[in-house]
Parts: sequence; C-alpha cells; structure tokens
Amino acid sequence: MADTQSTTGSGDAPPDESVETQLSRDMSLADITFIGVGAMIGAGVFALTGFAAGLAGPALTMAFVLNGMVAMFTAVSYAELGAAFPEAGGGYLWVKEALADPNGFYAGWMSWFAHAVACALYAVTFGVFLTEFFVVFAGLPDGFVLFGLFDRLLVEKLLAVVMVLAFAYINYRGAEETGKAGVVVTTIKILILGVFVVFGILATVREPNWTATFFDSPSFAPNGLVGVIGAMGFTYIAFEGYEIIVQSGEEVVDPGTNVPKAVFYSMAIVVPIYVLVAFAAIGGIDVTAELAGRAGLSTAAPTWQVLGNLGELGIIEAAGQFVPYGVPLLLFAGLAATMSALNATIYSSSRVSFAMGRDRVLPGFFGRIHDDKRTPHWAIGLSAVLIGLMAVSLPIESVAAAADIMFIFLFIQVNWTVVKMRATHPDLPRTFKVPYMPWPPLVGIVLQFILTPFLLLELGLTPGLGAGSEGFVALVTTAVWMALGLMVYYGYSEGKEAEKLEAETPTVVTERAPERRESQVLVPIANPENAAQLMRTAIDVARDRDAEILVMSAVEVPSQTPISEGERFVGEKRETISAVMELATDADVPVSGTVRLGHDAGTAILNTIEEHDSDAVLMGWRGRGRRRDYILGSNVDEVVTKATCDVLVERIGPTDGEVESILLPTAGGPHAELAAEVCRAIARTNDATVHVLNVVAPDADESDREDARRRVNSTAAAVGDDVRVTTSVREGEDVAAAIVAAAEEFDLTVIGATREGLLQQLVFGAIPETVGRDAASAVIMTKRDLGVISWATRWFKRRRGDYHVRNDE
Repeated sequence: MADTQSTTGSGDAPPDESVETQLSRDMSLADITFIGVGAMIGAGVFALTGFAAGLAGPALTMAFVLNGMVAMFTAVSYAELGAAFPEAGGGYLWVKEALADPNGFYAGWMSWFAHAVACALYAVTFGVFLTEFFVVFAGLPDGFVLFGLFDRLLVEKLLAVVMVLAFAYINYRGAEETGKAGVVVTTIKILILGVFVVFGILATVREPNWTATFFDSPSFAPNGLVGVIGAMGFTYIAFEGYEIIVQSGEEVVDPGTNVPKAVFYSMAIVVPIYVLVAFAAIGGIDVTAELAGRAGLSTAAPTWQVLGNLGELGIIEAAGQFVPYGVPLLLFAGLAATMSALNATIYSSSRVSFAMGRDRVLPGFFGRIHDDKRTPHWAIGLSAVLIGLMAVSLPIESVAAAADIMFIFLFIQVNWTVVKMRATHPDLPRTFKVPYMPWPPLVGIVLQFILTPFLLLELGLTPGLGAGSEGFVALVTTAVWMALGLMVYYGYSEGKEAEKLEAETPTVVTERAPERRESQVLVPIANPENAAQLMRTAIDVARDRDAEILVMSAVEVPSQTPISEGERFVGEKRETISAVMELATDADVPVSGTVRLGHDAGTAILNTIEEHDSDAVLMGWRGRGRRRDYILGSNVDEVVTKATCDVLVERIGPTDGEVESILLPTAGGPHAELAAEVCRAIARTNDATVHVLNVVAPDADESDREDARRRVNSTAAAVGDDVRVTTSVREGEDVAAAIVAAAEEFDLTVIGATREGLLQQLVFGAIPETVGRDAASAVIMTKRDLGVISWATRWFKRRRGDYHVRNDE
C-alpha cells in the first residue's frame, strides 16, 4: 500500500482533503541489498585489511568471521526496527523515540560524526590510492616533493579534500548514483575482488609449505587474543552498511519484508568476501627485498607484518605480485570503491544532520531545503566541512578508529532500543521480530563493549601507551566531540525540543481509496496548460468504460532529500489537481486526486498504477524528445514499456476542444482495437465522424487489398453502430507519410501500437511515433495491455509484415 499523508501545521491553510499525498517507493530488494553490499565492501576492504593484518596476523581470517557473528547480533535489531520504521534517520530516530533524552540527541550526534568520519576515511584512502597511481604510472618516486612544497602526505590530504568538496557539490546539485549504477559499480568491485581472491589462493597453494604462512609465522595469532579482538574492533566500521540500508527505508518497496532481507543478504555476501580477501592477501604475497624495503622490514618478516606496515597499500602491493595487471586493476577498484563509499556517506551523514535540524535539536538551518535544487544544502555543506577537517587533521588509522568507536556506541544504543520498544511499543507492526528476545541484542551490547577496550589497547589508545600515539589522538577527538555534544544539547537542543513539543501540530496519517468502480483511468498531470485537453479525453474514455478518473501529479525530490520532505513542495500541485478534478466533477464523472512524492516521476506513475490497480493511463506528450536516448521522453518511455494496463499517449496539438472528425489508421490487432474504443468514446461525446484507414503498397495484389478492406470493415464495426464511420484503403510507398498526409483533413488521429516496437526497441513502433511527431492534428497513440504473454511467443506465431499487412498483434 502507499503511504498516504495529509498534513497541516500551525498557520498553514488546510490542504484540499480530496487530494491525497503519497510516498512513491521505487527501490527494489536488489537495489537496497547492493546499497548495503557497496557500503560494506567500500574502502574498508582496501584500506583496512593491511592494517588489520598487522594486528591479528593470519588470524585475521578468523577475526572477520567473528566480526560477522558479532555484527549479526546488531543486524537483527536493525532488521526489526528498519522494517517497523522505514524512515530516513535510522538509529537516531529509533533511539529518540524509545529512550529518554539526551540519548536521542546523542544517537544523532554520534551517527552524524560516525558517518562523517567514515567518509573522511574513504576520502583519505582515495587520496592515497590516487597518489599511488601517479607514483606507479607517472614515475614519481615514493618520497616525492612537488615544487619543493608538497610532499606525498600533503598531496594525499589535498586530494582527499578536493574529492570531499566535489561530492558535496554533486549532492548539493541533486545528482545521484542511481540504483542501477550502484549495482553496476558494486558488481565491478566484487568481480575484481573475486579475481584477486582466485589468483591469491592459487599463489598460496602453489607453495608446498603454504600452511606455515598461517600457523608458523610465528603463530596463527602472533599478537594473541588482544590482536584478534583489536583487529575486529578496527574493521568493525566495515559492517555499518545496514545503517545505510535503513536510511533509505522510506524509498523501499514493501520495506517490512525487503529491509530485513537486505540486511541479512548483504551480511551473507560481505563476510565471505572479507575472509577470502584476507586469506589471499596473507597467503599469496611473497616478501621480496623490494617489498620488504617499502615496508621497512627485512625479507625474513612474515607476510602479515609486511601487510600491516604497508597499511592501506597492502592489498595493492599484494595484487601487484600475483594478479596479472594487479596494481592498476586494484587501484581502479579501490578508487571506484572509495568514490562510491564517499558519495554514500556524504549522503547518509547529511541525512542524519538534516533530520536533527528538522527536529530542532540542531539549529534550524540544518533542516532547510534549497528551493531550486530541493536538497538539504546546509546539512550537506556543514557535513562536508566536518569531513574535510577530519580528513586533514587525522592519520588514516586515527580516522578509522574514531569512526569505529562512534559506530560501536551507536549500535549499543540501537540494541538497547529494540529491547526497550518491546515494552513501550508492544503494538508496533513488526513484520520481522528478533527471536529469543531479549538475548540477541543484549549479547550484541556485551560483545561491543568487549571490542572497544581491545581496540583501544591494540592501537595504543590507552593512556599508558603514550599520549603521542596516533590512536590517542583518535580517543581525544572522540572525547572532544562527545563533550561538544553535551554543550550543544544543554545549551541549545533541550530548550528547542521543549518549544517544539508545545507548538507541534500532529501529523494525520490516513489511508484513503478513491470511489471504486469496475474500471479506473489514471491521468498524470505534468503541465497544467495541457490538463484540459487530457481531461477531455479522459472524461470521454471514463464514460465509455463506466470508469472513475484518478488524477495524479508527481513531486520529484533528489535522492539526497528524504521523500517525505517533498511534502513542502506539494502546494502548487494540490491546487492544479483540484482545478483539474473540477472538470470531471462538472462532467459528472467520479474523480479523485493524489500527489506522489518520489525521486522519479515515471516510477511514481508506475507505482500508482500498481497500487490503485488502474485499467488505463492517459499521458500527455509534447511531440519531441529532449534526449536522443529516449524515444518520446524518459517518463513516457518508462510508463509505456512497463505499465501493466492499457496506455494512451496524447500528443498535445492545436485543438480548441472541438473534435468533429477522427482518423483511425488500422491494420488490426489488439492495439488497433483499443484505438477503436478510444475513437468510439470521443466520437459519442462530440458527435464526430470516424474515418478508418488502411494503407497498402502500390504494387499490392488483389488478395492484399481484400485483406485491407476486411480489416477496415472489422475495425469500423468495433467502433460501434451508434457512431458515423467511413472507411477507405489508400496506396502509399511510405505508410507513415500517407497517414500524416491524411491526418491534415481531421481534427484528431488515433493510432495503435505496431509490432516494430518489439523488434526495434521503440515504444509504440516506428509508424505511430512518426505519425505522432509529424501529424498536424492532435494524436493519441494506444497500446493494449497484453498481460503475461511473452513477446517472443507472439513473434513466432505471426507473419512478417508492417502496416501493409498485419502489424499489431
């Protein structure tokens, strides 16, 4: 079902209650799963594996398995709450709902910082990889200094800041990595890592004594349990992908089912990848003199220690040894992974700060939406500043450690929230329930508490290991952020929350279905100037079918903005739809209206068709596509090819509303039958004459001409006995040109789709689309919903031909 909202606020005029506002969910299970997978195998697997190998040794493989198990105890909490609360904001909103203040504020404060610091990690890793790319392919020495000013470390930091600014601008503009593009990028990363694993395992098992690399160097866990658990804590950030999954919950189709599935599927994909990558890297690498020199070690050093010293470049160096073209391949994958993850975490961090600004726990400008771009520009810009500061001021190990600590604290709060909500919200609709409550989330809390001190100890964060360590810097940074949060909460947020509770007008959420008849015609309105012409046709068709009309308009918001925030842009759409509905009301045709909020208008229309079980959709078309990669236009193309109902596309033409004559070109078949029905509906209302036309080739034999006559007579009969109908068969070398010429004598042309669309990847077929573009009159193109019959089956059953024979099965 759609999410239907009717909202009123203090000082606002109440909206037209006859017009619904609905969220358009357009992300499938595959889309949301790949978002989680892409986040979890982002920069983490490239940047952190080397460092973690230095902590755990060969036991890193076991550390990743154990990490997956620990993460699952929190994943089940995210699955339950993400399914029950499919909204932007994630853990912040849940904690705020269930736990006493300042827990809710701190959940958002830590989540914002955690995502920002994770983004800084990806930015720094990007700078390291791109710099390494220049070293490898531009011949720069390892310790280069550009212009006597910029050493390698400074260049890495500058590149990190440039990428943060670039992606912040992209998010501000509202450009997006679409679901399909995200799937492609993630698939490429998985394939490249698969190549790395295969060649790494082959290089490992070629060594007769390869097991010694894992068990005799000097042992499987050279740093003991402390090293293993420290590596688990250090890489725990890699499993924060389910936080990003639930951030997109309000855009997911059937979130109650698909959000939990996406959480578990992404974990099932990611954990084996990490284990195999660790095994291949530790086992496949050969400690040469050159490699040992780069790591600052001797050739007798174990492989895990070499990887640890090489840090974020450990995986790259390993690939250079045992993967053909391994260095450029892994650098490419690493750069793609860091850019994808960087974009995703700028998106998620700005969403959290935006939600906090909207709730008034951060200054109101965080919750502002840009009037033109419709993006949370302040939240994006200030998040980018925070990310840039972290990237410049902290080493990569400190950045990763600070993010780990924050995510661990956030996950502890979420685990306690799911326990608390079982008592405070017993009637919450839970499509997924954590089994054996309350033990899984409680076990998750205990395990995460255990991870934290071991992480601190292994990275030198404990005070006894010296305040000069990089790890200590991360601990101090975390403490400063937490202290700053206390000041913000008690100095600003607490008072603003109280003001909000006093002034708040509740949101009324309703489920409202339009008056149901046996049939429904959906009319999407994009341009109010064309609405009258579309509604005239819709009213005629609705009367003929004894149908109701559902008028809709789509409010598109960028992916960076929660769909629900599109509510603030619906005012003008409501007014337009209300005015359009009056036309149907005056004609005594049942009508209702809806405004759909979504990221894509075409998908919003398709969602409306499915959710309201519409029997036909009537869309307007201006007559020319703006882009060469679309036939009619992106939204029209998508609806015509994917709609599960009859489709009518009306090219807006020079008409004053009077239709006295209608041209109906035909070659038979279901699409032409639908065109005949439309002609009948319009002709009855306007007392118009319908002329049925078939075009044959000049050299057509008598048999073909007789077939053409039978076809026009059959179509004329389908129009109906109560409509004046004339017929003719004309000759023409070019069928489309002949129809366009004939259309000059008529007020309206109605033409059915042709079979060419199935073979040439056109929308209606070459002939109708040519007529639609070139005819002087208004044109309606029709396409019958043929159900689940395979187009391939239909193709094998029919003969070759075009409008000269039978073109429209």
